[in-house]
Amino acid sequence: MHTQHTGVHVMTFSTTIKTTYKPKRLAVKLTAKGENYVQDGHPWVFSESIVKINDHARTGDLAIIFGKRANKMIGIGLYDATSPIRIKMIYNATASVTIDAAFFLKKIQKAYKKRLPLLKTKTNSYRLLFGENDGFPSLIADVYTKVLVVKLYSEIWLPFLQSILESLVEVSGCKTVVIRLSRSLQNSKSHQLHDGDVVYGELKNDVVQFIEHGVQFSANVIKGHKTGYFLDHRENRRQVGLLSKNKTVLDVFSYAGGFSVHALANGAKEVTSVDVSEQALEIALQNGKLNAYSGTHKTLAGDAFQLLEELASAKQRFDVVVIDPPSFAKQQSEVNLAKKKYAQLAQLGIQLTAKGGMLVLASCSSRVTATAFYDINAQTLQATKRPFTIAQKTEHDIDHPIGFPEGAYLKCGYYRFLD
Repeated sequence: MHTQHTGVHVMTFSTTIKTTYKPKRLAVKLTAKGENYVQDGHPWVFSESIVKINDHARTGDLAIIFGKRANKMIGIGLYDATSPIRIKMIYNATASVTIDAAFFLKKIQKAYKKRLPLLKTKTNSYRLLFGENDGFPSLIADVYTKVLVVKLYSEIWLPFLQSILESLVEVSGCKTVVIRLSRSLQNSKSHQLHDGDVVYGELKNDVVQFIEHGVQFSANVIKGHKTGYFLDHRENRRQVGLLSKNKTVLDVFSYAGGFSVHALANGAKEVTSVDVSEQALEIALQNGKLNAYSGTHKTLAGDAFQLLEELASAKQRFDVVVIDPPSFAKQQSEVNLAKKKYAQLAQLGIQLTAKGGMLVLASCSSRVTATAFYDINAQTLQATKRPFTIAQKTEHDIDHPIGFPEGAYLKCGYYRFLD
């Protein structure tokens, strides 16, 4: 929806994204430990690290962090009054800089460049901005064909939103922008945005079709989880597709059928998708039908642990088993229980994988490290006495770059049985 105006191309955005708040500049001093974190390029400053800050600091204000030693600037962040991560860093350097539309445009162009190799494949869906890892803490931007879905997790971006969206449209070439909001933002009174607002262009259908390595998919960009789909597993879905020709496949925690659809499109004989949500399984079936396939697509709705127990008791076996659960450890106190659940799923996966089959185990819990996750799998596999080899271990696809330790959450192990 461009309008011509005195020879200049003007982008027309919804008035709901406009804000009257002009961010102030805050002078901030940190503890020695906090200062070290900033100088090491870490994007988070916790409230307990702040020693000195202006009174009346507001969310979205620019926090200029000064070092103790020479009282020189060491970085700039956005102040978040409601989060324990009180300052979210957008610039970790000492050279002076202006935080304006040009500053954010440059960052977006840099992020886009990293994604170019992916866009040379038969793929038109990708993550353009991956939060902190691309210098945009608490902001995600995903592209599905020509639809850009921006998910906000903090009000820090409201004063800058219009210019950032304009730059995202310019760089990505998208025709439509949808805003998705975290729960805390949905309940906030300090803006006029609603979850699922179309703030630029038009959206003819909530369900947007896109292509991932030649395979057709769809995502509900208004009501789906996160931005509508999970793009981070793209490379693993491609790999599972390649493993599935003439095979039987079990896809556990299948959601919209990412692994299932790649398996079917690549000639799987039979695919069983398991998920607690009947609605998600319905989408998985529909996604399957967007592609030509000759295999059978079955679905099982219910608690995955219980269903896997039942399948194992019934002596069901599959050539390829993929277990990709949601995050089990949203907070540190849940880590031990999460580890037990991963062991339990590995155990069930072993029972359900046919002789010579492939078991694919994934984790998206950032609090469970890759080392811990792979150790759990190895111990569980070794205890069963079935001979196996580790075919590969993978992490994020290139549109999910890792910019700091906590940014690395996805890990996936491929275990081939040699019996």
